[in-house]
Amino acid sequence: MISILLLLGAAATLHQSRGFSPVQNCRDCARGLATPSSALRMAGDEGAADPSSLRIMVNGMPGPMATAAAEACLRKGLSLSPVAMTGPEIEPCTITVTDDVTGSSADVRLIPATDRDELLSSLAGVREAAGESNVLAIDYTHPSAVNGNAVFYAENKLPFVMGTTGGDRDKLMEDMASRSAFAVIAPNMGKQIVAMQAGLEDLAEKFPSAFAGYKLEVTESHQKTKADTSGTAKAVIASLKKLSDDSFDLEEDIEMLRDDESSLAFGVSEEALKGHAFHTYTLTSPDGSVQFELKHNVEGRTVYAEGTADAVKFLASKVGSGMEGKVFSMIDVLQAGGLE
Repeated sequence: MISILLLLGAAATLHQSRGFSPVQNCRDCARGLATPSSALRMAGDEGAADPSSLRIMVNGMPGPMATAAAEACLRKGLSLSPVAMTGPEIEPCTITVTDDVTGSSADVRLIPATDRDELLSSLAGVREAAGESNVLAIDYTHPSAVNGNAVFYAENKLPFVMGTTGGDRDKLMEDMASRSAFAVIAPNMGKQIVAMQAGLEDLAEKFPSAFAGYKLEVTESHQKTKADTSGTAKAVIASLKKLSDDSFDLEEDIEMLRDDESSLAFGVSEEALKGHAFHTYTLTSPDGSVQFELKHNVEGRTVYAEGTADAVKFLASKVGSGMEGKVFSMIDVLQAGGLE
């Protein structure tokens, strides 16, 4: 038996899983923005080359992935918008986001997604202070909010990075194209995983059916708070199906692990149960004598968070270039050398 293993194991600092619960550094605050104009450096609309001139609205905090993305933005020299969108069940509050690596921190007022009037008023204030083209969004909310949030961003000319998986992806792309939106939309924000996906797509295009007759099996494990099937798995499976001609069904054939016992048995460390992404894809020949195995295992969220921050910097450069709105992928970011 031949076994080929590609392992991308990225152990990273774990963030406490908080979902959309108003905890940790959450406090009541008065309505409106208390941020002085001096805290938001004025910037023109002619470009956004200087990362410090950008204001990034990270939506989905205090959820763990959104919070990790906000910390990564601070770590990479980006400034956070003083307001952001949160889940509809959370009371308006202010949290303090702190990056433990650099010590940088920022207060962010969280406004429920249902309060669109306050969101729009606050967004206008940030744009007036920072410059129209210098305000961008990152979305790590919930699969059920993907399509609605994207339309909100597009209709309000707010460039965004969509890190949230799920939703109706075909409609998402159609809606953004029809509105000429600026966006980076991808199922995975990790640099090495994006490179792997690009390589598999190229392999499938050059050598379709090279594994004809091989049976595809896929197992993926995530923290039990993840509501949907892995978007990364779906993208990788699409390439493997072209290579194998297998009739693999995305809805029926993926083995999803969302309980601690199964995840531990799959190799996830106990410390990573609240934040991990383990994937194994196996192609087996008809007679069982040959087997190819592909793995990418990530513990923690740092690899995704830092890729997200790189994506928003890439998108800002496109917005500042004067080009028409366009939807980019993380492969575009990688090819442009935008992943640090």
